[in-house]
Amino acid sequence: MAVAGASVAKAAGFGLLGARLVRLDAGRRPQRAAQVTALPGSAAGGVRTLLRLEGLAALTLALAAYAQFGAGWGWFALLFLLPDLSFAAYLAGPRWGAAAYNAAHSYLGALALLAAGVLVAMPGLLAVGLVWCAHIGFDRTLGYGLKYSEGFGLTHLGCIGQSDPW
Repeated sequence: MAVAGASVAKAAGFGLLGARLVRLDAGRRPQRAAQVTALPGSAAGGVRTLLRLEGLAALTLALAAYAQFGAGWGWFALLFLLPDLSFAAYLAGPRWGAAAYNAAHSYLGALALLAAGVLVAMPGLLAVGLVWCAHIGFDRTLGYGLKYSEGFGLTHLGCIGQSDPW
């Protein structure tokens, strides 16, 4: 069972101040926790680097495949940011926002679209699946992982924002 980011951090004596992880000391103002690099349940160090390199590999492969089988770079540009429309779900709250973002930024949907495009011989589905994979790979390369519902800046690749060492 996956560990929920902020609730576990709070139980361990940490909390969030904005998007920053801070140590909570009873009766004192929160201070930055320099010794913590990632929330429990998120990747850190070499594992985080490996996951980001996997994102770069997915981006590179999707771009190469699109160049071979794609529908033109104009369509690629139009479709590339489409998964980011899922940000709009954050207007309904962080729980809904995280669920929509994760659905749009998981490889499950993109790979299903790729499989459908191959199995039913529809190059359009294949092209959209490749753009979707490229988008996810690009985001992962930049360190934007799947979101926890406790806050936008809490991802499976660690915290994003000013406290991010990358």
